[in-house]
Amino acid sequence: MLTPQEIEEIRREFPILAREVSGKGMVYLDNTATSQTPLSVVDEIHRIYTTSKANVHRGVHTLSQEMTDLQEQSREKIRKYINADSREEVIFTRGTTEAINLVASSFGSRFKRGDEIILTVMEHHANIVPWQLLRDRTGIVLRVVNINDLGELDLNEYASLFNERTVMASFCHVSNVLGTINPVKEMIATAHSHGVPVLIDGAQASPHLRIDVKDLDCDFYVFSAHKMYGPTGIGVLYGKKRWLEEMPPYQGGGEMIAKVTFEHTTYAELPFKFEAGTPDFVGIAAFSKAIDFIENIGIENIADHEHLLMEYTQERMMKIPEMRIFGTAPHKSAVISFLVGRSHPYDLGLLLDKQGVEVRTGHHCAMPLMDRLDIPGTVRASYAVYNTFEEADTFLKALTRAAAILE
Repeated sequence: MLTPQEIEEIRREFPILAREVSGKGMVYLDNTATSQTPLSVVDEIHRIYTTSKANVHRGVHTLSQEMTDLQEQSREKIRKYINADSREEVIFTRGTTEAINLVASSFGSRFKRGDEIILTVMEHHANIVPWQLLRDRTGIVLRVVNINDLGELDLNEYASLFNERTVMASFCHVSNVLGTINPVKEMIATAHSHGVPVLIDGAQASPHLRIDVKDLDCDFYVFSAHKMYGPTGIGVLYGKKRWLEEMPPYQGGGEMIAKVTFEHTTYAELPFKFEAGTPDFVGIAAFSKAIDFIENIGIENIADHEHLLMEYTQERMMKIPEMRIFGTAPHKSAVISFLVGRSHPYDLGLLLDKQGVEVRTGHHCAMPLMDRLDIPGTVRASYAVYNTFEEADTFLKALTRAAAILE
């Protein structure tokens, strides 16, 4: 368990936490959308831009070689972090969204009319719309698993959806609204018992949970750097090598080719077959420092601290009249989505902002889930390792005041 002194040391890595909003000390509780970035990552970005910037895999000169080494060292660090078998299974993308689109477009090219893909009602739009686009092109069918009132998936319904037409299952590890931690290992085993491959959207799990793709036995796992204290615009697709080798390229251009003529093109080996064009090599290299930041603290220590903050906050929130919390599963991440009475989430969010508390409001790119809950949206507060119990108290005080104003 992290001590208050250790948390204060961590906070010193994040100068933005010392700024003011509306004339008050800022409390940043929008970590599910994006986490803040430590100085170690910012300094690495600055160092590369001022000493080593050059395009990767494109030259024999010193700077190009240095930058290529930094990018590939980051790939290897990520491989170890998620326990993938090979660096060839780690593909750099622009984020979780692009990674899912890549799989839907490339792996999905094998699917035909009448084939079925299983999703869940708690998915982010990024894990719904790419499959809908595939449906519109090919005539596949989307099947959707519902949730109970705690925000847990109906695993009996999930198991019942598999049949001879099922070709794919794709679902989140952790809900970005409910915080529910899904039993993905069990769900993957169920899918594999039917010979069905699985994609896991790990955007909300990777900052908080130990990810072991071999233990999970997932076929694809996707996540983003900016939710893991890293740079924006960087994501990772893990895929089992057997699938990646079979999949056609997602985009064409430089770097992803072996030989090009006007008559025929042959493609590069993995992982470069899926990395067309110049990547954000600076961001990729700096992501390595974000991984170091997480590992130096310990992902289990991060998760424990966040969970304590979440439990402390939820218990006290329920004392506010007409408080409704959405997502009360026993196994959940440090995400609290809520409404107070009939007040609109935007009104609550604005009143909290006026008191220096930064939260997210709206449908959180999960409109089908909002329809299931029969609400227009929620206010969402979410914790990271640098948040404190003092900040939780500030949030609770601000929320109590905002709720009273909106009575």
